[in-house]
Amino acid sequence: MKLIYCIHSVYNPGGMERVLLNKLNYFAEHFPSWSLTVVTTDQHGRPTFYPFPEQVKMIDLGINYSDDNCLNVLRKTAGYLRRRKLHKKRLTELLMQEKADIVISLYPCESSFIPKIKDGSKKVLELHFNKYFRLQYARKGLMRLLDILRTAQDELIVRRFDSFVVLTREDMGYWGQLANICTIPNAAIVPASATQASSSASASAAPISATIAPTFSQAPATPTKKKQVVAVGRMDHQKSYDRLLDAWAVLQRDPDFCAWSLAIYGQGEWRDMLQQQIERLGIASSVSLNAPTKEIAKVYAESAFLVMSSHYEGLPMVMIEALSSGLPVVSFDFPCGPKDLIREGENGFLVKNGDINGLALAMKQMMKDESRREAMSQEAKKILESYSEEKVMAQWLSLFENILNK
Repeated sequence: MKLIYCIHSVYNPGGMERVLLNKLNYFAEHFPSWSLTVVTTDQHGRPTFYPFPEQVKMIDLGINYSDDNCLNVLRKTAGYLRRRKLHKKRLTELLMQEKADIVISLYPCESSFIPKIKDGSKKVLELHFNKYFRLQYARKGLMRLLDILRTAQDELIVRRFDSFVVLTREDMGYWGQLANICTIPNAAIVPASATQASSSASASAAPISATIAPTFSQAPATPTKKKQVVAVGRMDHQKSYDRLLDAWAVLQRDPDFCAWSLAIYGQGEWRDMLQQQIERLGIASSVSLNAPTKEIAKVYAESAFLVMSSHYEGLPMVMIEALSSGLPVVSFDFPCGPKDLIREGENGFLVKNGDINGLALAMKQMMKDESRREAMSQEAKKILESYSEEKVMAQWLSLFENILNK
C-alpha cells in the first residue's frame, strides 16, 4: 500500500497534525511494508512539532500560501491564485511520479483540483472542520462574500472525491445526501510522555482488514488533582479564549472559587491580546498562558477538568484526549463535536454557545462538588468504548479496502 497525505504544514502542535501523527504511527507499526508520505505546502524548512515515524517521507512543495496573509484582499486573492497554479503543477508532477494507491487531502488548497489529477490513485477528502467553518470567522465586506461563495463551492468540490470523510454525525447532517460521504471520528489517544517514540514495527504485514489490538496509553495517575482548569489549543479567533477569560473573570468575583486557577496551553496571534485582557480584567493571579507542551498527558493528570470556548471545531482532539484521560468537560455547544462527545451531567456540561455567564456557572458547578467530578471522570473514560484506536482505525482500513476494490 502506498499512501500520501496532503496537509498545509506540520510544524504546529495542532489537533489535525496530532491526528495525522496518530494514524501514521499506527500504519508504521502494523504495516511496516507500506509506503507513507506527507506532502506539505508551507513547512518553510521548519522541523515537525511531533516526531513522525522514520518510515514516513516528508516532502514540502514550497508553495507558502501563508506568506500572503499580511496583504490586502485584492493582493491576497491574486497571490492565492498564482500560488494555487504553482501548487497544482508541483503536486501533479509529484503524484504522477509517486503513483500512490490512495491520496488523502486534509482540506488545504489542493482539494479544489486534486480529483482532476489522473495519476491512478483514489482520492479521499478528510475534513477536520465543519461545513460552515468559513462563515464562522464572521468577516465583513468582500471577505464575507468570498466566504459565502467558497462555502457554496465546497458543496461541489466534495462530490468529486472517491470518498468524503467528516468527523461527526452533526456535520454529516449539514452536507445532506451525498453518495460518497461517511463519518470516521478521531481516535482517543493520549501520548504517554514527550519521549514516546515513533518508530517502525518489526511485525510482519497483515491483511488490510486485519483486527488490531488497541494501543491507547492512559495518562499517568497522580495522587491528587490541583484546583486547576485547563484549556488547550491555538490562541486565535476559532478557540475564542477571550470569551473564556470573560467567563473566568465572572467566576473569580465569587470568593468561594478564588483558589482555582486556569491554565491555557497554546500559541498564536492572539497571545498578546489575551495577556492584555487578563491584565485588564484583573485575573493575572489565577490565569496563565503557557507554550504548547509535549507533556500534555501530565497536564491532564494534574487538572480537574477541561474547558472549551471555541466558535467552531470539526471534532476537537483536545476534548477526546481529555475525556479519555478522565477529565470531565465544560464547553460551549459550538458546531461540531460537543453534541457527539458530551453527555450532559454525566461526563460534562454543555452551555449555549456564547453564554458567558452560563459558562462561568457551569464551571462553578464542576468546581464545587469533588465527588461528582470523580463520578464524571469515570464516565469520561467510557469514551474509549466508541472512540478507541482499534475501532477508529478499523473504519479507515475498511474504507481503504472498499475504495480500492471499486
